[in-house]
Amino acid sequence: MYGENIRTNPEEPPPDPPTSPDAPAPGALMVDTSRGDRVGEFRGVAGCYWSLRPVGGGREWEVEPRHVRPALVIEQLRARIARMNARSRGEVL
Repeated sequence: MYGENIRTNPEEPPPDPPTSPDAPAPGALMVDTSRGDRVGEFRGVAGCYWSLRPVGGGREWEVEPRHVRPALVIEQLRARIARMNARSRGEVL
């Protein structure tokens, strides 16, 4: 029904995400919430960490899966435009 509250207690925090979520497909754009919502391309799993790489190229970094979420459409667009701008300046191949 419209306007119905899904959670029974609105003051109760939402449940924590699972500790070992399924890894996304390689190349998927993800957001690292532990580093100021930095957008990166998923590269693979390294032990208990996920490897992400900046969209415009650069050093990969590792992050715990609990700090990663899929990038919103606007975040994907910003990352891709930043890469195209860097490429037009000759900073990225």
